[in-house]
Amino acid sequence: MTGGKKLVLASSSPTRARLLRDAGVPVEAVHPGMDEEAAKRALRADGIDGAALAGRLAEAKARSVRRPGRLVLGADQVLLQGSRVFDKPADRGEAAAQLAALAARTHRLVSAASIVEDGAEVWSGTEEARLTVRNLGVGFIEHYLDRVGGDAFGGPGAYRVEGLGIQLFERIEGSHAAILGLPLLPLLAYLRRRGTIAE
Repeated sequence: MTGGKKLVLASSSPTRARLLRDAGVPVEAVHPGMDEEAAKRALRADGIDGAALAGRLAEAKARSVRRPGRLVLGADQVLLQGSRVFDKPADRGEAAAQLAALAARTHRLVSAASIVEDGAEVWSGTEEARLTVRNLGVGFIEHYLDRVGGDAFGGPGAYRVEGLGIQLFERIEGSHAAILGLPLLPLLAYLRRRGTIAE
């Protein structure tokens, strides 16, 4: 990074931090200084929905962390099935209902990122993946939830493709990083243009 300054990641997601570090980007991860659920409710009340929601939340996270002279990265992801936006399930009942709703259908994962520098957004990017869930019976859903436990509540759709959740799918189209919550290739291209990582 330029001047030895690490990219500031406004996220408590270990997956996003690992994706960046594995790609050779030095990063300092800090918890965003905002109530994400309250921000999401406010944006929805303003009529922001669908793919635009991920971008607005990513920007809000980046703006919530103040580091003068540093690049601050915020990121967010939404799961969309048609016009319906899925949130993280609050409990096992919601997780089962989400899996039943996604079964035998294709949904979209939209991952967005925003970089803020000294209070101004200087870059934003989005990547989308399409995932088709296989036909799931009630028995399999219950068995799956028994095995994954609390991991089912870590993200919308009650799955993590990097674990047992991969068994839920018939087809996955899109970059692995976007599925995990970060439009990594567009982000790396921007960091190269800025000279913050090597060409």
